Amino acid sequence: MLSYDVIIVGCGPAGIFSAIELVKNIDLSILMLDMGPQLEERRCSAERGPGCVRCNPCYLLTGWGGSGAFSDGKLTLSTEVGGWLDEYIKIDELNRLIEYVDGIYVKFGAPRQLYGTDIGKIEEIERKAALAGLKLIPSRIRHLGTENCSRILSAAKQFLQRRVEIRTSTEVKSLLVENGQVKGVETKGGEKLKSKYVVVAPGRVGAEWLTSEAQVNGLKTLTNPVDLGVRVEVPAPVLAELTETLYEPKFIYYSRSFDDMVRTFCMNPSGEVITESYNDIVTVNGQSYAEKKTGNTNFAVLVSTKFTEPFKEPIAYGKYIARLANLLGGGILVQRLGDLEAGRRSTEARLARNLVIPTLKFATPGDLSFILPYRYLEDIKEMLQAMDKVAPGVYSKHTLLYGVEVKFYSSRLELNNNFETKIKNLFAIGDGAGITRGLIQASVSGVVAAREIERRERCKQ
Repeated sequence: MLSYDVIIVGCGPAGIFSAIELVKNIDLSILMLDMGPQLEERRCSAERGPGCVRCNPCYLLTGWGGSGAFSDGKLTLSTEVGGWLDEYIKIDELNRLIEYVDGIYVKFGAPRQLYGTDIGKIEEIERKAALAGLKLIPSRIRHLGTENCSRILSAAKQFLQRRVEIRTSTEVKSLLVENGQVKGVETKGGEKLKSKYVVVAPGRVGAEWLTSEAQVNGLKTLTNPVDLGVRVEVPAPVLAELTETLYEPKFIYYSRSFDDMVRTFCMNPSGEVITESYNDIVTVNGQSYAEKKTGNTNFAVLVSTKFTEPFKEPIAYGKYIARLANLLGGGILVQRLGDLEAGRRSTEARLARNLVIPTLKFATPGDLSFILPYRYLEDIKEMLQAMDKVAPGVYSKHTLLYGVEVKFYSSRLELNNNFETKIKNLFAIGDGAGITRGLIQASVSGVVAAREIERRERCKQ
């Protein structure tokens, strides 16, 4: 049986930054595992054909770089956005860690330009938002661009591969635990790998697996809210005033009808709508490039629902809604906001004369009211009406709604402040552990876990 000091499960931002921190400060044998392929082998078949063919695993979500490799690469430098690390780390320390990991991204080639620094313009947007019943979460953002993400991740890999063993296309089946202490992992191919420490960073695509392993090993999980909604596409000029100042304006709204929290997420100025696959289901997402531009801007509107006892399956609920969309639309469904208001499905003919031309060409015209619960649709419409007061044109009959968008970070392991589980030397980090939902905070979680491992190893010396 091969033996290592540390095994890192998952080669997304959390896993990568955990490895970077470990190799910088201490000499340990480290193995990184990921179910997806190497970065240069990651190609989405939807780019060449008539849509998502449900690759398993999805090359957009798995492999070196994780889902961040094909995101539009927004580094949100805020303690308020991108996760719940402020529940584990004091704000001052969290700010220092955010600056630290941001510096590493810059070292690997991230652009130096920052959005969200013009205080005067931000205060004016905040004022308009408040009058519309919206809360703006101002934050500095460093935009990488989808095409730059690969280059930065490649630089990180080059830095690590001289010091770390990296195995892609290797799926972990289970954790090896004895007497309350982690001993390694077993791969799907039946190979057992021994280690003193295991850091699990499986990403959103691995959240369900991690929850299952937690149940097998008697670990308590906490339920995060389910984030479920649509991706919205409008003409880029409609949101230009906001995106030129903030790049990604983040709004929170509490609906009149149900008092649900609704938020914008992952805005992509002059970007395009894309798909991603979670095993047997297809969901919608968005991306934008630093250089390549479209005439549209897209963003998600997500409704957060915190389910109470006895319901304990938020991921299963999200997948159920996504499967329903796939059943009715054969994949991703698109509807004009005007058609939704009129109580009718969208058609190819109405889309052909729509002012907003879909950037996701193979989305099927349909009716979202057959998929999303009435409560969710009302919340989404209220949010768009409020946004229209800040950016006129958002609530237009020509606005496109793609369904559905789901974020699978809905089960959180019970962790200490170093992200260690109740199983000794087993750490869980990143989006898959339910504690982050963005590149920066995922990266920070990797650094924190690595520093604790380093501290323990130095105490032995």
